Formats: sequence, structure tokens, C-alpha cells
Amino acid sequence: MSTGWELACEGRAGGLPSRVTRTTTDKSPQDPPAPDDGGGARPSRTRIFADLTPLRTSADYRRLWLGNTIVWLGQAMTALAISLQVYDITRSSFSVGLVGLCSLVPLVVFGLYGGAIADTVDRRLLGLYSSAGAAGLTVALAVAAVLGFHRVWFLYTVVALQSVCFALIAPARAAMVPKLLPAAQLPAANALTSVTNTFGMTVGPVLGGVITGWWGYQAAYIVDAVCFSAALYAMWRLPAMPPEREEGKRGRASVLDGLRFLATRPNIRMTFFSDMCAMVLAQPRALFPAVAGLWYGGDARTVGLLVAAPAVGAMLGGVFSGWQGRIRRHGLVILVSVAAWGLAIAAFGVTRNLWLGLFFLAVAGWSDTISMVFRSTMLQTATPDEMRGRLQGVFIIVVAGGPRLGDFLAGSAADLASPGVAVTGGGLACVVAVALLAARWRAFARYDARDPQA
Repeated sequence: MSTGWELACEGRAGGLPSRVTRTTTDKSPQDPPAPDDGGGARPSRTRIFADLTPLRTSADYRRLWLGNTIVWLGQAMTALAISLQVYDITRSSFSVGLVGLCSLVPLVVFGLYGGAIADTVDRRLLGLYSSAGAAGLTVALAVAAVLGFHRVWFLYTVVALQSVCFALIAPARAAMVPKLLPAAQLPAANALTSVTNTFGMTVGPVLGGVITGWWGYQAAYIVDAVCFSAALYAMWRLPAMPPEREEGKRGRASVLDGLRFLATRPNIRMTFFSDMCAMVLAQPRALFPAVAGLWYGGDARTVGLLVAAPAVGAMLGGVFSGWQGRIRRHGLVILVSVAAWGLAIAAFGVTRNLWLGLFFLAVAGWSDTISMVFRSTMLQTATPDEMRGRLQGVFIIVVAGGPRLGDFLAGSAADLASPGVAVTGGGLACVVAVALLAARWRAFARYDARDPQA
């Protein structure tokens, strides 16, 4: 089960100097000079671990990242507590599944409009008010649990409203980062985001289970409400961040204008298309319960290992991301990493050794993190500030809807053929699809971070 906060946050960072107006203090003399390849400060030695430069150079970004990390952890605890509470009330797995639907539909419906609002108003205020709204909803969950008000419709309503809040917060927050950091630090910032997301998804449910088991649902909700204070403080300390506009343009942002912009920018479109190749065609998650028993003779613990393996790979991809700041051919790296995802999933589909299967899933997770880092960086550097919110709204829809469509496709293919055919065939289809896209839009592979062109 996922709340709206979990569905995106792949949240899955900026522009070159000509496109970015920094609202924080200029870089200090100690800051390393930007290299001529647009890939971040040139290190004196080969960097292996994640580049922490964004955390060191910008206090505003540091607070924003830390607040997001804490909130992500708290929301993961709440997500687990809600699923447990719904099952405790209904004793129905179908009812638990509806929680995800209650989260997904508002996120998709309001994603585009949240981006348009982020391109109209001060993004700091939008993030602050939306975060306060989400915090208030978590407080409502805690109060209801303390008072013994256990109603499924109430839990569904809160989950849906939290997704609306996230649809407003996410585009605003993503559009803030390019205003806080120089372009050379954006790959490092996106890698740090991947660490935050993976950390929350892996540690949050564990903490949520422990807290709920010892002290009840209300304890998990109260902890989550307290976690929101970190995000609220980070938003409150930010400077004003109104969207930049060309002189004479209207103040109200149009969703249709954002879609028209996307329709004429093939490099930006390719960041979405490539992700859909992986998430729609080669998403084996829905088949994990079946393959755990059929292939490995395992049980629920085996399913847990299969679910955790991509997350472990994604975490390692974020931790060992220091090399990414030196890369300037972002489009080429995205194509290669998406193809690597497909090949890893296809290899998982043909192996019947559990540990080898877990290895391939971890490789897929690592590849996905690399793709996410450079897709996010391209989206933020090649998009003018006045459009960033709306395109981040599209990003949310792709991130939220792609894996769900992939679950449906994989489940249907497995029923029609077999899980092995569905997994391996999906992985190979991903490779073929991304190759066809690369052949159709060849300029994408030549995309150069030194001159970002949408």
C-alpha cells in the first residue's frame, strides 16, 4: 500500500547559469570551480561515494533535504499503519488494495493542476501550506485512533486528501531545487534524493511495524505528525520563490500551455518515454508472490526478499553515485541504464536460483537509480523556470501511473502465458522499445549537459 507521498517521490534539481537565478547567498570562495564539462566540481581524486557538496554549500537545500528525508520516513510508517488498520477493521485484502487506489487517483488527477499552480504562485508558500495541510491530516488520523474512531471511509478519505496535498507539494519542491543549487550540483542532489526515497521505503515500514505493534496505530500517526515539523521548518526558512516569467506574459499558468511545450520538446519527452519503457513493459513486482513459490519454493519471506532486492540496489546506486557528476552525455546514460534495467529483468526471468535472481533485481534497482538521476536533471536543466512546475506534474503522473500499468500488464501476460514469459518477455520488450526510441530521436543520445536543449 502506498500513500501519495510514496508514489512519487522518485521525486524523483536546475539549469545552467543562463537559466538559473540563485536566491541564496553566492558561492563562497571555498566552493570548487565548475568544470567545463558541466558535470560538477572536478575532484582531485576519483569520487566513489555520493557527492555531499549540495548539503555543504546550501543551508536552504540542506534543510529541505533533511526535512524531506524525515517526512518520507514518517509517511512510510503511516502508510503501513493505515494498511494494517484497514485490514484490522475489514479483514479484507481487497479493502487494503483500495487504499492504493484512493491514493493513486487524486495524485494523477491533481498532478497536472498542482504543477500549474506551482508555476503561478510563490512555490515556498505553496509548499508550506500544502505541507501544513498534510500534517493536519496526519494529526486527524492520530486523534481518530486515540478516540477509537475506526472507520474505513475515514481512512480512505484521509489518504485521498493527503495525495492531493502531495500533488501540490511535489512540483513546487522539485522546482525549488534549481533555485538553491548551481547546475553542476544537480546530479548529486538527485542522487541524494534517491537515497532519501529508498531509505524511507525500506526503514519506514520496519519502524512503523514496530511502533504500531508496541503502542498502536495512534503512535505511528503521532510520530509522523512530529516528523512533519522538519519539513515545515525547512519550507518556512526558504526565501520567496515566485516563478520566473518573461516580461509581458500572463501571471496564470495554463496546463495546456505546459502540454504544448512538452509536445515540441523531444528531449524532455524522451525522459518520460524511456521511463515508461521500464516501468510499463518490464515491471515484475506484481508477479513476486507467484514466482516466489513457483520458481524458488519459497513463502512470504521470499516475497519480502524479492521486494527488497531492487530497493537495496537503488540504495547502493545512490550511495556510490560520486561518478555521476562528471557525466555530461545525460541522454546516452539514460538509454543505457534503461536498457540495463530491461536486460536485468529478463535475466531474472530465466534464472531459478534465488540468490542469482536477487542479484539481477538489485542490478535493475541500481540501473533505475542512475536513470532517475539523469532524467530528473535533464528535466530541470532543460526546462525554463516558468514551466518546471507543470512538467513536474507530468513527471508525477508518469511515476505514479507507470508502475501500476506495468503491474496490470505483467499480471495479464502471466495469466495468458506464464510468469517466466511475462518477466523475460517484458525485459526484452523494454530493450527493444528503448532502442527504437533512440533510433527515432537520435539527438537524445547526443544531449550535452553543457548546453541543455529541451
